[in-house]
Amino acid sequence: MTGTTTATLGGLLAALVVLVANLHPWWRGSREMKMLAAFGKGFTGAALAAACPGGILGWTHTHTGGIANGAGGSIGKGTTGITSSGTLTSGRLTGLGISGAIIVVLGVLLVVLAYKAAGKADKRRIVGGAFVGSVFLLTAGVAGVLSWLPGALNGAGDAVVGAFQGAGVL
Repeated sequence: MTGTTTATLGGLLAALVVLVANLHPWWRGSREMKMLAAFGKGFTGAALAAACPGGILGWTHTHTGGIANGAGGSIGKGTTGITSSGTLTSGRLTGLGISGAIIVVLGVLLVVLAYKAAGKADKRRIVGGAFVGSVFLLTAGVAGVLSWLPGALNGAGDAVVGAFQGAGVL
């Protein structure tokens, strides 16, 4: 699999299939928000990874797009007989600084720890949320909605660094 910064209609289909599979039990059940927590953790981890321009997190984000595009193309062709290889307008999160990277690493670490502590079903939901989030963040629409995220991560990181440097304490 190769990395990609563009989602195809097939990739979108794969992400929507996983999204619907995760939302269906919630919709049929009591519709409590805690039922979506595991999926949300995965989505949050993907959003943090999408803010990274490289490294293992950026690499994982772009390779998830390639996997989704291939899988979704197969799903579309196999179920409908129509090839769904048209591309969507791509988008990306830009502007992450070194102080924001501290927050990203800690946030992804929290998602990994939540994954390790989760039961089998919640592990699948966390992975599903990460998959959906990563694919959605390759699109201009979702990346545009979350364009504030790198700046917020940088601001939080600056506050942490400032606290350790004693800024504003004395």
